Amino acid sequence: MLKSQVLELERIREDFPILKRKVKGKRLVYLDNAATTQKPRKVIDALVDYYERYNANAHRSLHTLGIEATEEFERSRRGAAEFIHASPREIVFTRGTTESINLVRFAWAEEHVKKGDTILLTLMEHHSNIVPWQLAARRKGAVLKFIELDSQGRLKLDEIEEEIERSPRIVAVTQCSNVLGTINDVARICRRAGKAGALSVVDAAQSVPHMPVSVDEMGCDFLAFSGHKMLGPTGIGVLYGRRALLVEMPPFQGGGEMIREVHLDGAKWNDVPYKFEAGTADIAGAIGLQAAIEYLSEIGMDKVRRHDVELLKYAIDVLKGVKGLQLYGPDRAEERSGVVSFNLADVHPHDLATILDGEGVEIRSGHHCAQPLMEWLRVSATSRASFHVYNSYDDIDALKAGLEKAREVFGL
Repeated sequence: MLKSQVLELERIREDFPILKRKVKGKRLVYLDNAATTQKPRKVIDALVDYYERYNANAHRSLHTLGIEATEEFERSRRGAAEFIHASPREIVFTRGTTESINLVRFAWAEEHVKKGDTILLTLMEHHSNIVPWQLAARRKGAVLKFIELDSQGRLKLDEIEEEIERSPRIVAVTQCSNVLGTINDVARICRRAGKAGALSVVDAAQSVPHMPVSVDEMGCDFLAFSGHKMLGPTGIGVLYGRRALLVEMPPFQGGGEMIREVHLDGAKWNDVPYKFEAGTADIAGAIGLQAAIEYLSEIGMDKVRRHDVELLKYAIDVLKGVKGLQLYGPDRAEERSGVVSFNLADVHPHDLATILDGEGVEIRSGHHCAQPLMEWLRVSATSRASFHVYNSYDDIDALKAGLEKAREVFGL
């Protein structure tokens, strides 16, 4: 059933070469998009075109290939900026969300966090938005506080607002949980943080690929996302930072391109954002990211979001019919990104993933780099199915069929 009320699924699926392959002799049903997405031909062609036609280092050489590489690299920066309603001078290319958050930790927190300061997080954060702040707190003598969740895995907004009123130094929060799918009201949180004089850092790894995101409307100080979760290449990511903050921050790394002048007795830094892009950048990755942004923009992020909700409604309804299956996260699809986490009776998620793989259904199993959240759920791991633009009701039906087979295998 490839029909969708929102997208032309048959046409879209033709754009993704990998979907033509089989797994264990079965049709590939790829439901691990929260970990990484598949790539459309447009992205693959952009990478090949760069390497075949104008491979050169950006911002270095004045020859034809160098100029073309620089122009395409900077066009990618402009595209990323437009995608989230920012200025190109506020876009720093990184290796991904993890490096982006670590950049803020080293270049901002190292200078501004003092002993006794509070860094405010939530229980649903990915390790990438916990561990850097643990390290910062340990080094600077700061205190970490974590906001609790309600019974459906939603942030207790009253609690976070009360904690923000106590003037934390940093408020770092995910826009969408990679386990529960919970969508947080980050605009409300960032506004409160700004009034309290706190720095706001938003992990948007699971939101930018799935819904319209505007840093103008959000009012955040920093926002991070990764290319590979939004149909782009691996190894490329973006840090958005308010220009005034980026200007005052010291470099993250030292080396080529981030300098204006170097002498034996010191150096002067380049303008932002180049001050934070030491060494040869992932030029091909940035160009591939631009192709992914163009692909998603041609579909329309409003439609991407509506497709997610359509699939979520169907998936929640179908999975609730599987005997012994426990779903986690908000009941309403409108409160989730394209993620459904679950456990089947006492079957370990790794065993379940192995059985599903035998049916050609690829899901994620484990703690999803969110062990504090697993502890809150009182489980060691979950299974997770996650969607993107090429997924259909057929894929969810295949998931259910695989779960029913697992029930038979384990005698449930």
